[in-house]
Amino acid sequence: MPLVPQHIKDLVPYKAGKAIEDLQREFKPERIVKLASNENPLGPSPKAIEAMHASLSALHRYPNPAAIELRSALAKRFDVKIDHVIAGHGSEGIMSLIMRTFMLDDEEALTSEGTFIGFKVLAQSRGIKLRMVPLKDYRFDLTAIADNINEKTKIIYLANPNNPTGTIFTVREFLEFKEKVPEDVLIIMDEAYFEFCYENPVYPDSMKYRLDNVITLRTFSKAYGLAGIRIGYGFAHEQLICNLMKVKLPFEPSIPAQAAGLAAMQDQPFIEEYLKLNLEGIQYFYDLFDKLGVQYIKTHANFVTIVFENETTVNTINDKLLRKGVIVRPLKAFGLPNCIRVNTGLKEENEFFAKNFKMVL
Repeated sequence: MPLVPQHIKDLVPYKAGKAIEDLQREFKPERIVKLASNENPLGPSPKAIEAMHASLSALHRYPNPAAIELRSALAKRFDVKIDHVIAGHGSEGIMSLIMRTFMLDDEEALTSEGTFIGFKVLAQSRGIKLRMVPLKDYRFDLTAIADNINEKTKIIYLANPNNPTGTIFTVREFLEFKEKVPEDVLIIMDEAYFEFCYENPVYPDSMKYRLDNVITLRTFSKAYGLAGIRIGYGFAHEQLICNLMKVKLPFEPSIPAQAAGLAAMQDQPFIEEYLKLNLEGIQYFYDLFDKLGVQYIKTHANFVTIVFENETTVNTINDKLLRKGVIVRPLKAFGLPNCIRVNTGLKEENEFFAKNFKMVL
């Protein structure tokens, strides 16, 4: 019997965007601007920072195992009972928990190509068969996904908006899709970029449907600027949450993470400031790419995906940008080898990217 299972030997791990310190060590540019990981360039809310500092004196204690205060606040914000809420180490941590809780070895997961690579890694790490259908015009093809459901399908993963394309599927498309999904198939609705598009009337906020087989995942990592503390949350039917709570690690999220999430929720002016900055950055990128004649995908998130002729062009542009101190995200690992993703930054960061992008182009 092998010590390491074959599916682990074959697993290609998730590879994050290039770290600032790695680029500094490799090329030593005068300035580095990182626009690769869809982070909030304003940083965390001052209220979240203050709350984390205040929590540090309690670090010798274990966190509240059920994150009662944070879950209660989330339940109140989104008009559900606390028994319908779970918190964890980022939305990806809850996604891993879902896979451990509900999937058997002979069951299958279903999603789209060109979506968040973390779900693919989680499925493969469990040795679970993952089937994927192609994107259609860089969007989830819900009709094709529904047509590929079979008797072994247990989980369907949908990202809305999709990372890395920034596209969404609509209310009408989702309502038609859910009618084709059996009740014993779980739908993971990854809404990590919910804050950037929830006011769009065609966007299907999954919390409005309260379906028994839908698990909604959201995060404090993006709009709230708390990527480094790892705090996410999810909503689902009471029965699903009850079983997830049986399997989750008993003391997550951490004390500072729970404090930060709770405080960040209470700083709406900070969120509004960032959303305004992001819209300005998105329009700046659109204008830039239009002037340069560069193809891009209209977005509903805090990043824009640029489309090039081939992978060779992407690699060349990415390498030259790195040497000039600009970190963006080539998307080969996501199944889009001819694309680069760039997130919005501060005004001066966007301008630094634009200046160098023009030069390398």
